[in-house]
Amino acid sequence: MPEIKIDRGEWVVVCDGAKALILENIGSKAKPNLKTKEIYEQEDLPTREIGTDAPGRAFQSVGSRRSALEQTDWHEQEEQRFLRKLAGRLDAALVAGQTKSLILVAPPRALGVMRQIYSNHVRNALQAEVDKDLIKLPVNEIAKHLTAM
Repeated sequence: MPEIKIDRGEWVVVCDGAKALILENIGSKAKPNLKTKEIYEQEDLPTREIGTDAPGRAFQSVGSRRSALEQTDWHEQEEQRFLRKLAGRLDAALVAGQTKSLILVAPPRALGVMRQIYSNHVRNALQAEVDKDLIKLPVNEIAKHLTAM
């Protein structure tokens, strides 16, 4: 993958399904300096507090056969809800003129969810997508990883 150039004022959004950092380059394109603008974290609740339903049962319309339905993955639903809120925040920032372009860094699974929910504003402002999980790294390390690619 070619080295990523981060324009001054461009946002770098680093996220997974439970945490997001919105970073802004306050440096130059040649020497980026990412500063934390916003942090979002989803509370990591135990499954019993997110949802308590047991898997349902399906009855065949003919005969007496029954089958169990798949257990709801409550954590996955919470991750998707978190990413939808993040996508909404990015859309609002673009409409308000807070930034003109974005770079999104996320693990493949979160990136796949985000791709499905991008607004046209986000899609048009997106300069790059990086399928890496960098959310646990310090901000200065994130910049090094991106510019050394």
